[in-house]
Amino acid sequence: MNSKINTGLLAYGMSGKVFHAPFVSTHPGFNLKGIVERNRKIAQDDYPEIISYNSVEELLNDDTIDLVIINTPNNTHYEYAKQALKAGKHVLVEKPFTATTVQAKELFALAKSVGKKAFIYQNRRYDSGFNAVKKVIESGKLGKLVEVHFRYDRYRNEISPKTFKEELVEATGLQYDLGPHLLDQAIALFGKPEKFNKILSKNRVNTKVDDYFAIQLTYPNELNVFLTASMLVVDIQSAFVVNGMMGSFSKNHADVQEAQLLKGMKPTEDGYGIENPDDAGKLTLVTEDGGRTADFIASEKGDYPGIFEAVYQNIVNEKPYPITEEDILTQLEILES
Repeated sequence: MNSKINTGLLAYGMSGKVFHAPFVSTHPGFNLKGIVERNRKIAQDDYPEIISYNSVEELLNDDTIDLVIINTPNNTHYEYAKQALKAGKHVLVEKPFTATTVQAKELFALAKSVGKKAFIYQNRRYDSGFNAVKKVIESGKLGKLVEVHFRYDRYRNEISPKTFKEELVEATGLQYDLGPHLLDQAIALFGKPEKFNKILSKNRVNTKVDDYFAIQLTYPNELNVFLTASMLVVDIQSAFVVNGMMGSFSKNHADVQEAQLLKGMKPTEDGYGIENPDDAGKLTLVTEDGGRTADFIASEKGDYPGIFEAVYQNIVNEKPYPITEEDILTQLEILES
């Protein structure tokens, strides 16, 4: 491998432009070598030095590429990851990693057999709000946890023009779109649940796929975790609510990284990832005399660069990658059920 990890993207839509290229191009350990652009050639406007490949095959045939970021439609992840691994590349695959546990196990085994790495891109572990929740839970201030609610809501009452999200293909529907985010956050905090229940529903006119889901995860010590996402919430609810025997914590979904990146902000600029102070989470605790205290807890800086640093450290220094194979198999077992 070269002194830097030569990296190629399989697409330059929103995910490539917002969630990948800015981080690969600014991390000192990576070199953004090229991007597949089948139709419009626009990536060189932002990155003049890159190669614009005409096809996935052309990128995979470039022997100088070390890492391939698979940021194509969900139902293509498995095939493209398999092709890239067979071509001798490491892969970083957007969520969902695959549609099924069988596919995921095959890719993990293939990666080991060819001596390459298969990473899953779970950037929401690096949201400011999630890490505020994590910090409060780990502090122990809430006491024994009773229930946890994570929500991811929006209001989109129309059928998306992105047909791969609306057609009955592999890994489609809201549960495969937002479910990997919520499940990964729960798994990161609490591990594999003892059991789970899932509800899916279709509400939009002419929808073919689910646009609402609710998943209940049951953990030891009577802890229940509820994960909910809907495309039809007009009044957006708190994204995080954690209730324990000694207190409660609530927080809205206020991570600013996506909005900043959409406006063209670079992750190296001052102010990147810093939430508005008005979006601080509320921590309410029971006092010794049975009263209540309430404090507002500011979130730490959002850190999407952290996932690329984790990829780099695993490839170069063999440091453990935080999203494990077991995490992904647990997630997919619930999604495909």
